[in-house]
Amino acid sequence: MPLMKTLAPQAAALPPAPNALDATLAQLAAGDAAVRRAAAHALAADAPANQAQAVPALAEALDTERDHAVSSAILGTLAAIATEESVSVLARCLRSEDAWLRNAAIEALRALPAQVAPVMAHLLVDWDRDVRILAVGILDTLRHERVEEWLLQLIDADGDVNVCGAALDVLADIATGAAHGPVERLLARFPDEPYLRFAGDLLLGRLEQA
Repeated sequence: MPLMKTLAPQAAALPPAPNALDATLAQLAAGDAAVRRAAAHALAADAPANQAQAVPALAEALDTERDHAVSSAILGTLAAIATEESVSVLARCLRSEDAWLRNAAIEALRALPAQVAPVMAHLLVDWDRDVRILAVGILDTLRHERVEEWLLQLIDADGDVNVCGAALDVLADIATGAAHGPVERLLARFPDEPYLRFAGDLLLGRLEQA
């Protein structure tokens, strides 16, 4: 009689254990705001490869987050990651209807002059006037060598009085002799706008005295 092999029952395959990054990303959706905030802070100190993978999850979390402390931690982590993708997420906040989020994103972007430079050209020609004005606000304290150049290009091309007025406000403190032509052309384009005339004449007068 042939011997029959007794087959041991096979153990059910277990799902792979989540890695540390997956666990941290999952915590961004935790019910406890303190856990979400801690997860965002942890990602800021993670390895660069993990940070790059985390940016989409951070962007998604930011879209739904209502706790300012958690949102602040997410913005800080995106700024710490400082890649083109993370900076683009910060720039996207300029379209938010939440004034707190817009202002917090502006502060984060102001601290990243080198990383902001590639997106600034797009922000300053955005279809939305409010985004262009907020972009000018970023330039107000952005420590970048091209700030004056960007603002002069803006006032030479933008047709919105409010945008140009915001640009003149920033130029008032930083303009060099290169601003003469663009400012004079701006005043010629808007001869009947009192504020532009006031701000433009003030700026040109300062340059004459320099």
